[in-house]
Amino acid sequence: MGIQTRGKSSAAVKKKSVVRKSAPRRAAGAYKFDAAAETMPRAEIARLQLRRLKTSLKNAYDNVPFHRRRMKALGFEPGDLKHLDDLAGLPFTLKTDLRDHYPFGMFARPRTEVVRLHASSGTTGKPTVVGYTAKDIATWADLMARSMACAGSRPGDVIHNAYGYGLFTGGLGAHYGAERLGATVVPMSGGSTERQIVLITDFGARVLCATPSYALAIAEVAEKEGVDLRRSKLEIGIFGAEPWSEAMRREVEARLGLKAVDIYGLSEIMGPGVACECVEAQAGLHGWEDHFLFEVIDPDSGKAVKDGEAGELVISTLTKEALPMIRYRTRDITRLSTERCACGRTHVRIKRITGRNDDMLIIRGVNVYPSQIEAVLVGLPDVAPHYQLVVERKGTLDHLTVEVEMVPNIVPTPELRKVVGAAVQHHIKSIIGVTADVLVKEPGEIPRSMGKAVRVRDLRPKLN
Repeated sequence: MGIQTRGKSSAAVKKKSVVRKSAPRRAAGAYKFDAAAETMPRAEIARLQLRRLKTSLKNAYDNVPFHRRRMKALGFEPGDLKHLDDLAGLPFTLKTDLRDHYPFGMFARPRTEVVRLHASSGTTGKPTVVGYTAKDIATWADLMARSMACAGSRPGDVIHNAYGYGLFTGGLGAHYGAERLGATVVPMSGGSTERQIVLITDFGARVLCATPSYALAIAEVAEKEGVDLRRSKLEIGIFGAEPWSEAMRREVEARLGLKAVDIYGLSEIMGPGVACECVEAQAGLHGWEDHFLFEVIDPDSGKAVKDGEAGELVISTLTKEALPMIRYRTRDITRLSTERCACGRTHVRIKRITGRNDDMLIIRGVNVYPSQIEAVLVGLPDVAPHYQLVVERKGTLDHLTVEVEMVPNIVPTPELRKVVGAAVQHHIKSIIGVTADVLVKEPGEIPRSMGKAVRVRDLRPKLN
């Protein structure tokens, strides 16, 4: 990898191969790689999507009063769908729709046929509840296994799963996918970071599953304990559940000595495994179009953007039974590419998620996403890759303070803090175009997360 980080060069660590010369024998019932599904011609993908979309729309129309009312209001029936473009005439589904129909009002199957429930935390109101039939769970496991194989995992691997278990879909999604792949799963969940490091080393994990921010926290604790995880058997990191930058990828790869691969999903659609990068190119997430239909729209007008332009990702499910979703607005900002990937897969690529509509800050007229700040901070001399953005209202304008940390093993004198703060402020202004105060903290002062990192502290008065 040859990246210089914190005075250490990952080139000094022997590079690990991410391709095995011979894979272990596949376990009975394990996922079988389907090259035809992942490399089918674009025209064939479109035909399959149209057939499955008709079935999904009929499922929603027949079994979900919410969807049936909206279609009838438009004078539309599922049989009216003749082309994929016809879907654009249907309304969007929003997260608030799930909250308004809490808990099971959006389900297309009786609760007795639902074998699994997951839910959001509900910190801003009622949680969003999602349900799965047995077939939905099997489809999810297959797609997670496909995603893990795409990311470089193989049958027989030891996969250390540090995603949180419980109502959050990450832990169980990765768990079922790894088992379907035919791997050995270590169901560690988040927390107990010192023990995570011991088990990664002792069990010989080849694959680490975690949020990217927690992967960095693992690396940080390992370094403090004198454990060099770059010399472990880790080769692949499958990281998701939060937006992260290319700079963060390079930092994680350098400090853990692995290839960091992005995975994408959201509970309303399925959970992780909706899309995943390939280990060969690491150049966009392959969205599994045989199960999902992807659109990108202008967030303000709701109209489709031109091919390759950035906008908000909208997803419709094609094979979900319990919770069919029609044109779900994800709030994630990205671009789509149908250019064939170097790995040979033909499914659309979702370019790196740069942020969320609802995470965007407007500071003195400048649109700012937390991931943009992260891209500036990661790799700056004397600055650790941990930060928080504090937003306050001063007068009639929003004001941004960026809290950063000094790297360990440096004495943070007042003079050095001033120099580092000025450098960070200059880089943010010159690259993003926004003026922010910078508060330089001691190493370890920024809160660490065992799951999704809390990047923004919004101290503005709440509107009634």
